[in-house]
Amino acid sequence: MAWNEPGNNNGDNGRDKDPWGNNNRGNKGGRDQGPPDLDEVFNKLSQKLGGKLGGKGGKGPSIGGSGGALGFGVIAAIAVAIWFFSGFYTIGEAERGVVLRLGKYDRVVDPGLNWRPRFIDEVTAVNVQAIRSLRSSGLMLTKDENVVTVAMDVQYRVADPYKYLFRVTNADDSLRQATDSALRAVIGDALMDSILTSGRLLIRQNTQVTLEKIVDGYDMGIEVVAVNFEDARPPEEVKDAFDDATASREDAQRFKREAEAYQNDIIPKAKGRAERLLKEAQGYSERIVNGALGQVAQFEKLLPEYQAAPGVTRDRLYLDTMEKVYSNTSKVLIDSESSGNLLYLPIDKLAGERSDTKKSTTQRTSTYDQIELEPQLNNPGTDDSSRSTTTRQGRY
Repeated sequence: MAWNEPGNNNGDNGRDKDPWGNNNRGNKGGRDQGPPDLDEVFNKLSQKLGGKLGGKGGKGPSIGGSGGALGFGVIAAIAVAIWFFSGFYTIGEAERGVVLRLGKYDRVVDPGLNWRPRFIDEVTAVNVQAIRSLRSSGLMLTKDENVVTVAMDVQYRVADPYKYLFRVTNADDSLRQATDSALRAVIGDALMDSILTSGRLLIRQNTQVTLEKIVDGYDMGIEVVAVNFEDARPPEEVKDAFDDATASREDAQRFKREAEAYQNDIIPKAKGRAERLLKEAQGYSERIVNGALGQVAQFEKLLPEYQAAPGVTRDRLYLDTMEKVYSNTSKVLIDSESSGNLLYLPIDKLAGERSDTKKSTTQRTSTYDQIELEPQLNNPGTDDSSRSTTTRQGRY
């Protein structure tokens, strides 16, 4: 037998055997056999499984036997178990799951443990409680043809996860475009001064109302929570001029508030003073009227007495009147025809001057020192004319 003929085991290192365990000695023509077919592979696999499941020592049946069917059943059961258990998934508390069955919307699942048939259903979780933020800004044209840089922040949340995912291509980008459109529409109807100063609250409210109308029209499943007006400033080229104008407006407002504070302080005082003067005038009027009425009543009581005794009543009235007059005067009346010395000591004047001396810073001469007393008559030869002159000098 030749070296290279089939069946010769010398020097061929077993090339007549393939790696699958097949013997090539019986092949006709001496050609090497290729890999075995799949039937033989499954047959061997079913024999091994059948030997393990059916007991040792027996040879497994062929692929068409009961052992092959049992092996396929076990494999199928394992695959089904893996497929079943891989279908469990969890939805968070703040999320909702949108289920697509074979690419078509099926339902929305609630939070918790859920199951889906893998490769059939696809679940997308959407957070419906988180507050999301979106910022829009840019150069915009005002109603009075000025350019202003405005920045707006929009806070929103997902109200309907199905509409959020499938009503529009990209809900977040659509909301950004809607915000920019609403903001430009509102700024275009406002004046520059109003945007930079006192009209920010109104602009924010109008922007939120316009944005909600746009979002409701698109039906994106989004709820606008709040719209915050962040910043509004003029272009850098004219910023200094606008700052000066803003400062002047603030000064005007400050002066106005100061004037209002002064008004609130002065008017109550003036009203109180006017009320006090009015009360004093009313009191004075009542006092004068009551005094006049009292005098009338006194006159009416005095009239019958006067009619009964006119002379006596007239003298009495005269004396009473003179008593009142002389009681309020500091002058002293003496008889010029009387002779003799007169020593007069004005106690009321001395008491008044003493009290004034304590209160005044300048020293005053008392009334008693100003009184020139009448000297004694040491010269018996003095005539009557000198006596009268000396008497007049002693009068007060």
